[in-house]
Amino acid sequence: MADLSFYKGKKVFITGHTGFKGSWLSKILVMAGAEVTGYALNPPTNPNLFDIAGLEGKMTSVIGDIRDFDKLSEAFAKAEPEIVFHLAAQPIVLTSYEQPRYTYETNVMGTVNILECARQSKTVKSVLNVTTDKVYKNNEWCWGYRENEPLDGYDPYSNSKSCSELVTHSYKASFFDNSDIAVSTARAGNVIGGGDFADNRIIPDCVRASMKKEPIVVRNPNSTRPYQHVLEPLNAYLMIAEMQYNDKKYQGYYNVGPDDRDCLTTGQLATIFCDAWGEGQTFNCLKKDGPHEANFLKLDCSLLKTTFGWKPVWSAKEAVEKTVEWTKVYAQDGDVPAVTEKQIKEFFNI
Repeated sequence: MADLSFYKGKKVFITGHTGFKGSWLSKILVMAGAEVTGYALNPPTNPNLFDIAGLEGKMTSVIGDIRDFDKLSEAFAKAEPEIVFHLAAQPIVLTSYEQPRYTYETNVMGTVNILECARQSKTVKSVLNVTTDKVYKNNEWCWGYRENEPLDGYDPYSNSKSCSELVTHSYKASFFDNSDIAVSTARAGNVIGGGDFADNRIIPDCVRASMKKEPIVVRNPNSTRPYQHVLEPLNAYLMIAEMQYNDKKYQGYYNVGPDDRDCLTTGQLATIFCDAWGEGQTFNCLKKDGPHEANFLKLDCSLLKTTFGWKPVWSAKEAVEKTVEWTKVYAQDGDVPAVTEKQIKEFFNI
C-alpha cells in the first residue's frame, strides 16, 4: 500500500483533476494533507464527481486546456510542485474515432507540455504519466502483456497513448536520466467506481439504466477486459511516485491491473452488477456494427508486484459492490463526500 503520510505537506500537481480518476486522486491527496494543485478542463460530465465529492475549496483548481502550454506553464510555475501526476487525456475510444485530431493533440502534445514544464522546473522530483493497457499491439493473446511488448495501439485513443509513452521515454532518456527527476509511466486497465458518469462505459451505462429502472443494454458482451476499482491503480500511482521520489531506481514502466480472476467479459460484469443492484435488474445484449474495439486484453503485472510487493485489494465483485454502495447514496441525495471518504479509508485501512 502507498504510505499516505508521505504526502502530508507535499506539493502535488495533477493534470486532469476534474475527471473520474483525477477526482478520486485529488480526494485521497487532500485527505492525506498534501498541497494539491489541479489543472484540467471543466468537469467532462454533468453531474460529475469533482463537484459532488467535496473538493471545492480544499485544493487549487485551475481550469485550462492541457494543449495550452503558456497557461499550463504559468499554473505549474506558481504551484512549484514536487510531484506530478499526469492524467489529463481524451480517454474514450469511440470519441477518438469521431475526433482523432483532438485526441492526438490532447494525448500526445499534452504529454509533451507537462514534461516540458517538469524539465524547466527547479522543484519537481517525481513524475508519473498515466497511460492505459491499450498501448500494446493487441494480438488477442490469452496471456497478459508485459512491459517490454511492442507499443502500437490500434484506434486513435490507444495509439495516441502509445505515442504518449514514447514521448515519455524520449524525455526521460534525453533530459531526465541525468537530473534529479524520476519519471515513470503506469499502464492501467479498465477502472470502475462511484462517480463515473461518462458515456460509452459499461458501469456508468449500468448505473444510468438502473436509476431509471430500465434494463441495461450491453455492447460487446463477449469482450474480455481487466476490471478493477479505481482505488487500485491510484494506490499504485501513489506508491510509484513516492518510491521514485526517494530513490530513482524505482522509476520505470509499470502495468497496473487486477489478477486473472478479474479479467471478465462485459456480460459477466453486467451480471455481477445486476446481482449487486438487486431490484430485479436485468440486461440485454445489443448486436450492432461499430468501430473496431479489442476483443481480448489483459496485463501481466508481475513487475509491479515483484518491485513493490503490490497486490490488488478488492476483487471485481467487491469493486462493483462498492460502486453500487456509492451510487445508491448519490441516488438518494445522501452524503457523497462522506461515502467517498469512507471507501478511501476502508481501502487504505486508515
